[in-house]
Amino acid sequence: MTKKIVLIDGNSIAYRAFFALPLLSNDKGVHTNAIYGFTMMLMRILEDEKPTHILVAFDAGKTTFRHKTFSEYKGGRQKTPPELSEQFPFLRELLDAYNIPRYELVNYEADDIIGTLSTQADKKGYTVKVISGDKDLTQLASEAVTVDITKKGITEVDSYTPDFIMEKYGISPEQIIDMKGLMGDNSDNIPGVPGVGEKTALKLLKEFRTLENLFESIDQVSGNKLKEKLEENKEQAIISKELATIFREAPIEITLEKMIYEGYDAKKLTGIFKELGFNSLLDKLGESAQDEEIPLEDISFTIVYEVTEEILAKDSTLIVEMLEDNYHQADILGFAIVNEQDNFFIPTDIALQSDLFKKWAEDENYKKTVFDAKRAIVGLSWKGIHLVGVDFDCLIAAYVLDPSDGTVDIASIAKAKGYTNIQPDEAVYGKGAKQSIPSQEILAEHLIREAVALHNLKEAFEVDLKQNEQYELFTELEMPLSLILAEMEAVGIKVDVKRLKAMGIELKEKLNSLEQKIHEGAGEKFNINSPKQLGVILFEKLNLPPVKKTKTGYSTSAEVLEKLADKHEIIQHILHYRQLGKLQSTYIEGLLKVVHEDTCRIHTRFNQALTQTGRLSSIDPNLQNIPIRLDEGRKIRQTFIPTEDDWVIFAADYSQIELRVLAHIANDENLIHAFNNDLDIHTKTAMDVFHVAENEVTSNMRRQAKAVNFGIVYGISDYGLSQSLGITRKEAGQFIERYLESFPGVKEYMDEIIQDAKQKGYVSTLLQRRRYIPEITSRNFNIRSFAERTAMNTPIQGSAADIIKKAMIDMATRLKKEKLQTKLLLQVHDELIFEAPKNEIEILEKLVPEVMEHAVTLNVPLKVDYSFGATWYDAK
Repeated sequence: MTKKIVLIDGNSIAYRAFFALPLLSNDKGVHTNAIYGFTMMLMRILEDEKPTHILVAFDAGKTTFRHKTFSEYKGGRQKTPPELSEQFPFLRELLDAYNIPRYELVNYEADDIIGTLSTQADKKGYTVKVISGDKDLTQLASEAVTVDITKKGITEVDSYTPDFIMEKYGISPEQIIDMKGLMGDNSDNIPGVPGVGEKTALKLLKEFRTLENLFESIDQVSGNKLKEKLEENKEQAIISKELATIFREAPIEITLEKMIYEGYDAKKLTGIFKELGFNSLLDKLGESAQDEEIPLEDISFTIVYEVTEEILAKDSTLIVEMLEDNYHQADILGFAIVNEQDNFFIPTDIALQSDLFKKWAEDENYKKTVFDAKRAIVGLSWKGIHLVGVDFDCLIAAYVLDPSDGTVDIASIAKAKGYTNIQPDEAVYGKGAKQSIPSQEILAEHLIREAVALHNLKEAFEVDLKQNEQYELFTELEMPLSLILAEMEAVGIKVDVKRLKAMGIELKEKLNSLEQKIHEGAGEKFNINSPKQLGVILFEKLNLPPVKKTKTGYSTSAEVLEKLADKHEIIQHILHYRQLGKLQSTYIEGLLKVVHEDTCRIHTRFNQALTQTGRLSSIDPNLQNIPIRLDEGRKIRQTFIPTEDDWVIFAADYSQIELRVLAHIANDENLIHAFNNDLDIHTKTAMDVFHVAENEVTSNMRRQAKAVNFGIVYGISDYGLSQSLGITRKEAGQFIERYLESFPGVKEYMDEIIQDAKQKGYVSTLLQRRRYIPEITSRNFNIRSFAERTAMNTPIQGSAADIIKKAMIDMATRLKKEKLQTKLLLQVHDELIFEAPKNEIEILEKLVPEVMEHAVTLNVPLKVDYSFGATWYDAK
């Protein structure tokens, strides 16, 4: 069998992926776009090339042997954005999971490693494929070596062979270095001959073949001006050729035999994909990691066929087992109850038909320990049982103690505490299409084991919470909140189904109208949703300049179309058509699918134990992300209505809460003065940063000030700010520097919180929520830099999340105390959405701001804006 080796230029491909994809991040705030693009490329290579050998080469550092020849080599390159730097450690982990060797060599570049190995492999009869984003490597092309250079995207490539290079440039691969010697290379700061570009260089090389021949025959060069330039820069040209030449005899220690590829480690790769949030890539794996078998021990329990008072003790641990992720109206498989009496399993029909069980569940005096209280309460509410008396939730306790753990099952939490005799749910039920319910005995034993573990874990969790000074956060904030969220989920929010369907019809009419305009602009009918057909229309029939090509034809991505927006009126129609098409499928049809048939309500689920900052998120459907940029998207909120005809939707949101939290935490005098005097914070920032009077602040100045204000909250870098504002990184860096000079308290806070995190290993919010950041002391600069940004922004974001949670609890208490009918329906980041009778609005206008603004006491005032109307749309 022919041996085929793939050599990948790691740094180059990572850079390409980073700049080709928008900034993506996982739920822990780690940027992932470079890793995602790199992985997509890797998957394609393994599938298409089927290599027998493979290696990824990385640059070992900024200084190489070339710097001795020319100290300014690569001197013009900008500093690597921290958003990219922090991804390299994860890239290396990814390659380890793929079982792909990686190599770097001090004083040499990745190009030299690849050049050396490709030469060795060629001599030994291998077929060689080099993958890079850097055309310098095309000099390696030969009969056995093909060099794939990525285009603007990450998966599209041009394959450079000697024939391709001859067709493209009219020279051989060996002459690439002569061309670089003449024309130089701005990206590597190789000077070349000033005034000589690619066209002139190629013309000279076709005549004189090499740089050396050219200078030996300099008198034969036509054009006195060109001849003079060449003579004046002879030494510089020769040095430039030397700099551009890939060294093919680097002292590498890794051998070709060590690069055999035998497949990836499915378990490791699955774990990395889950950690990075690459859910779409999980499906592409051919295998999945299998859970280890866990030895079982004997455990006694009783299967109950008649519920008696003896079973239902004052303090019990309860498990309500449901398989579905979406537990609204899910089937209950059975109940496990563990208490001082014994361990009991109650089949579903026995429990639900028992008046004694219902009475016990609905008695506040009978305290219950559970795992995921919200899930249990909502699941039982659909069966007509209102579970109360829940005083300890082991899921929430584990989340408060370590929000980075991401554990959502009992087996993992128990295992972390030393219980190794519990199987994960997948081992009991299977997964996917193979999922099934086992026999009653197996099910009962599984649930009893879980319940026994939870029963014993409660005390350990309480000790840990008190030791961390987080017991109050757990008992006073997170536990009461879980009960409120359960009520919100059970109530749901009413939807005007007729209006939603009507919007669907209206959108369909607009789509039809746009389709007609597009067809008229094209001069023929075609499938607008077919990239291939659309590409032919735009780039062949209408002769628009093609921006990017794919394997199947022309690229018609949104990025490409936006660049062509001013070339033809058809482009705006296509972009609008796509936006409306997504609204139709995702939000009109998507919402109609989840409207409850009996209640005409949508019952979203709130994730309480997911984010590391403490923020809530919403799924099935995500009602925190209803699109509002397009007018048609904003109008979708018109379909969310109150339950009764004479009720309204009342919305209240915190104004700039994170900046107010920053002012408090940083104790910055300028920020505090601005908020205490009700100044426009963005205008004030612009005044301080640009050193202008209030009446001299332009809209662009305010826009830039706003970007840096919120950027500071989220740990923005000069690169991130430059992307946000469309300015250079240098300008963005200067802007951040001026901001920190204007707000010295913020600068001091940033420095102190990093030192604090290094000493403790974690940072805390105002209400003692912790986020552990072990990477803060890493020796790796990139990992440490990301950790430092996390340390700076977590106390701000986390405290803001804590404040609105506290406001939700206080609001529930006051609504009950005032005996109001008003109900809290949704939490959307910094906003609370209620439904209320019209006769309670006057009370709410005073009550809601009062409660929300006094949820916590800061050294600046919290400010709440509110509005109300017939629909959610009208309340905004």
